[in-house]
Amino acid sequence: MGSASMPSNPWIETPLIESSALSKAAGCRIFLKLENLQPSGSFKSRGIGALLQHSLLNHRNPDVVHFYCSSGGNAGLACVTAARTLNRPATIVVPLTTKPLMIAKLRNAGAYEVVQVGENWKEADKYLQERLLDNDPGGVYVPPFDHPEIWEGHSTLVSEVGRQLADQDENGGPDAMVCSVGGGGLLCGVLLGLERQYYWDKGCKVLALETEGAESLHKSLLRGELVTLPSITTIATSLGATRVAQRAFDLAQEHSIKSAVLSDAEAAMGCWRFADDERIIVEPACGINLAVCYDGRLKKLLPELTPQSQVVIVVCGGSNVTLQTLMAYRDEYGWIEKSTTNDTEIPSTLSAPNGVAPDA
Repeated sequence: MGSASMPSNPWIETPLIESSALSKAAGCRIFLKLENLQPSGSFKSRGIGALLQHSLLNHRNPDVVHFYCSSGGNAGLACVTAARTLNRPATIVVPLTTKPLMIAKLRNAGAYEVVQVGENWKEADKYLQERLLDNDPGGVYVPPFDHPEIWEGHSTLVSEVGRQLADQDENGGPDAMVCSVGGGGLLCGVLLGLERQYYWDKGCKVLALETEGAESLHKSLLRGELVTLPSITTIATSLGATRVAQRAFDLAQEHSIKSAVLSDAEAAMGCWRFADDERIIVEPACGINLAVCYDGRLKKLLPELTPQSQVVIVVCGGSNVTLQTLMAYRDEYGWIEKSTTNDTEIPSTLSAPNGVAPDA
């Protein structure tokens, strides 16, 4: 077994702030857990970082460990960032369809090598497993979401929320938590964390959100068994797991969470309104969590909330977004703001696509 000596955690404790604008929009107290401030730019730093730590602590010779990940998205970026913090190399294998922006971010983060091969993730992952991992005695495979150590890492988010609410003299913990679901790693961590903090006993609700075209959890819960989607057809590509993790499905059933599906237009709207209200840019996989705060969506999904209810939104972050992307979304989906409320106390209601104020 390797040495017990280990560098500091490859993730950080992120701020929890109460948002005046989103609280006004939602009709309850909205607290933002800013996971976009993690070293890799997303919550993935927690779970992937915890897995890498665990692997090194339990390896016979940690000095030879080389991490391999086949995610060209936020998991791959978290792997590279965490590996660099832990002083180990990480190779990322991505399909040929991966955008140049993400390739550049992976290399800039310190990837040992970025290999582009295959037409899709399955082909890239097969190459990683058969051509690279099998030929490296120190190779360690890093899955993007389906691993117990990843869930343990994500669960640290909930214990932080409890401490931070207490520090703000907000006793009793959250009344609800909102998170988006791709493969289900974050959801597993949130649900496990709530169990350990006994928040289920205090009536905490969990709202799990997906976009149309990536709703594998929602369809699985409706059918009562795991469903594999034929394809992913959403702009929220970071939610693009055709099949949610078995553990996420089991926990979601056990705790009777609220599952909901929003459109791409709503997810995109959440991105640009959040940018207007909080000056923070996120990708649609995160924007969906913020969209639910606007125009009565949260109250429709969780009607039991009161003006004093404390709702924690996991601002999961993500690196697959630029200002140009955000502007393009607003041009394409700006029509959705025709149904926006005209509450002038919310800054983003005073801005419409292309900066044109909505009709009174």
